Amino acid sequence: MDDRPDGIDPEWMALDLVVGREHAGWRADRFVAARIPRLSRTRVQHILRRAAIDDSGRPIKPNRVLAEGERITLFRPAPVEPDTPRSFGVVYEDEQILAVDKPAGLPVHPTARYHRNTLTALLAERYGDKRPILAHRIDSETSGIVLCGKTPEAERALKILFLEREVSKTYLAVVRGVPTPPEGRIEVPLGLDRGSVVRVKMAYDPQGLPALTEYRVLRAFGDMALVEARPRTGRQHQIRAHLAHIGHPIVGDKIYADETIFVEYAASGMTPELAARAGFPRQALHAAAVSFVHPFEKRPLTIESPLPADILGLVNGRTPT
Repeated sequence: MDDRPDGIDPEWMALDLVVGREHAGWRADRFVAARIPRLSRTRVQHILRRAAIDDSGRPIKPNRVLAEGERITLFRPAPVEPDTPRSFGVVYEDEQILAVDKPAGLPVHPTARYHRNTLTALLAERYGDKRPILAHRIDSETSGIVLCGKTPEAERALKILFLEREVSKTYLAVVRGVPTPPEGRIEVPLGLDRGSVVRVKMAYDPQGLPALTEYRVLRAFGDMALVEARPRTGRQHQIRAHLAHIGHPIVGDKIYADETIFVEYAASGMTPELAARAGFPRQALHAAAVSFVHPFEKRPLTIESPLPADILGLVNGRTPT
């Protein structure tokens, strides 16, 4: 819902919060504070009085008792977003499927820091009401192929292919050192790294989820190597965590090569000193190819994206600018 109260800037973002069973009977201010922990109770009460409505468009008092299924719409200024790439390539398109070549640095979905500068938002700008829907995601710093469904049916079909592991994915990564043997399997269960200060970091966990990555060294140069990685499972950060586990973290990876870099990056952003310590301004990981049977045309389909200029320059010994 987006029927704005009088006086609300049309550029402000609308955020819908639906009351779940566990929050039924709560006051509105307590509910919003629980859903958005970074806001103080006083700040929540101010927002509710000034810029919040229910499904019928009525203002919401902070002490209103909520029922399961109610929806609160909050309006707030869009955050000042960091600069990101504002364009993307298309490597394949038909009536059902769009394959985007995402540049490094462009987030896929909106987050607390990014709203307009995301692939989702750029797709909406380019395609309007017929915006293709993302069928999976890759990390912001990872470049390469993202598959989208151009219809709800195509989106569901692609997601089923990913869920059933019917999509073969190939990544290219530049790693520290040269893996030995030059070809092999990393079959290591992964779970959250409880000893890390980075909440999303994954690590070997004997009680974790099964994970398998196949790798092959394509080229060794200096103290680095270009590696082809094929994840056979789809765990969070799987390739990054697996390559780090065997002692060959991805160049520029601020979490798995040296998490102190990530801590400083989160506090101050990327600086020339941090980029020098990391060895590359971003993680040198590229989603290079996907192969699957077209869910509607029932033909084998392989979609490829070449190495971007920054990683190609790293492989060829050129300093990134």
